[in-house]
Amino acid sequence: MIAFVRGKFAVKTPARLVVDVNGVGYDLQISLNTYAAIANAESGQLHTYLHITENAQTLFGFADIAEKELFLQLISVSGVGAATARMMLSGMKPDEIIRAIVQGNTKQLEGIKGIGKKSAERLIVELRDKLGKQSLESPLSGGIIMNTPDTDAVQALVALGIGRPQAEQAIKKTMSIIPADASLELIIKQALKNL
Repeated sequence: MIAFVRGKFAVKTPARLVVDVNGVGYDLQISLNTYAAIANAESGQLHTYLHITENAQTLFGFADIAEKELFLQLISVSGVGAATARMMLSGMKPDEIIRAIVQGNTKQLEGIKGIGKKSAERLIVELRDKLGKQSLESPLSGGIIMNTPDTDAVQALVALGIGRPQAEQAIKKTMSIIPADASLELIIKQALKNL
């Protein structure tokens, strides 16, 4: 899996970006949201997602990790493919999509090309709770997630296969008993003991 690419922007259009990484050109499909973030840059780093289907391998690029995570949430919904998710991120800003889903605003979602009434309802049903929790935990501020050691620790525990509610509870307990300037590694180790 390619987590990110960093290099010079050799070709840049509102839908596509070729990043020259030490002489190798990575062709990335991007949203208008990402294009707006990199429009004036000649080089930089993009977070990526490699989408493999029966007929193609497509690399998607994102200006920030929050947009990538939202993309992954969107494609997890049945009937929403990678192209539709990219269209959603081109039609609305990530925080607007999250707000529309959390508030159950089907009309706003239906305004995006490729999203009909059933798809909008499915997005709301499947993602409302997940995105509602995420937006409370790590609000989007200018497209950047302000990670703190405790939110990073929760994400690490979830990545290890621990359920989010259980991970949050363990981190909350841990943060109350360890020093405020404790390292992320110490927080995670102590939280694993508190499970």
